[in-house]
Amino acid sequence: MTSPTAHRILAPVAAVALTLGGIALLDLPSGPASAVTQAVHMSQPSETERGRERIALSRMDGVSHQSAAVTDAQRRAVLDYWTNERMAAARPITGLVGETLGIAGPEDSAGSDAEHQAAPRTDSSGEVWGAGGLVTRTTGKVYLTMNGRDFTCSASVIEAENRSTVVTAGHCAKDGTGSWARNWTFVPGYRDGESPYGRYTARDMLVSPRWSREADDSYDVAMVVLNTHSGDAVQDRVGAQRISFSAWAEDRAREGRQVYTFGYPAASPFDGRLLHYCSGKTSPDTGGTTANGVRCRMTQGSSGGPWFTGFDPRTGRGTVSSVVSFKYADDRGTQYGPRLGEEARRLYDGAERL
Repeated sequence: MTSPTAHRILAPVAAVALTLGGIALLDLPSGPASAVTQAVHMSQPSETERGRERIALSRMDGVSHQSAAVTDAQRRAVLDYWTNERMAAARPITGLVGETLGIAGPEDSAGSDAEHQAAPRTDSSGEVWGAGGLVTRTTGKVYLTMNGRDFTCSASVIEAENRSTVVTAGHCAKDGTGSWARNWTFVPGYRDGESPYGRYTARDMLVSPRWSREADDSYDVAMVVLNTHSGDAVQDRVGAQRISFSAWAEDRAREGRQVYTFGYPAASPFDGRLLHYCSGKTSPDTGGTTANGVRCRMTQGSSGGPWFTGFDPRTGRGTVSSVVSFKYADDRGTQYGPRLGEEARRLYDGAERL
């Protein structure tokens, strides 16, 4: 079931669908998703082979797919679009929703001005992550255009055979039943305006039909396949995190799991300059979704950031089992993330083929 839009402040309001030049949602069969047979992977598939896989995805149950910057000209156009001025002016993707609801961030939250932090905690409510490790490279800031406006999100590089896949929130790729994002660009290791590992444009975006047709918050997840940067796949340059699609068995979800969540909160009192984290034990959502919640004061802009189970603060390595998705207007201190299960696995399998 979809949580009431009027009560959500991280997930966006679904816009009226727009027809954009060269962009259209592929019409996939409705009904229960069928099992997907894993394709044989090639280390460096050609553009022709990728084109065939894109056609195959259009016939696959359980995946809504959109091609992004496929040609060299399209990639250059996206990179050229994101001038320093546009990046600085981009709003956290749900800033519009926050304004519509008249919601501001909690006044007692710790903002990005706190550069120095103590050792990682198991009960952080939104401090700057200062411990280093793999998570500082694999987590990145996302820039995108949705319905003519520029926004920011967060995402994480995950292990994949194509070495070019990131996971984020569904609403950071498609506005629910509305438009797909354009100009989608990932900046791994972003810190205070710097792009230390380059900027990676999206080649393909995949979401669940439960998100693209119903805007169901229980399925607010997306897989995005990236183009290379200077010939390097993102995983080869920054590494990758493990991902799991079986972390939320009913008994474990009820009992709660220790998680660490990361992102770039940009709505007041945060400013999106630095990587922040929350940590704590989860509890199931009682508002009508199958998501899980954790106490967290991070605001908009953290959407799409990774939730880790089995996270090691010493190495910054863990297993992605969810992503930052939404909050309720009457409980701004709890952040929710969808369970990565079979629907997310289908997206992952499809992404790996591209």
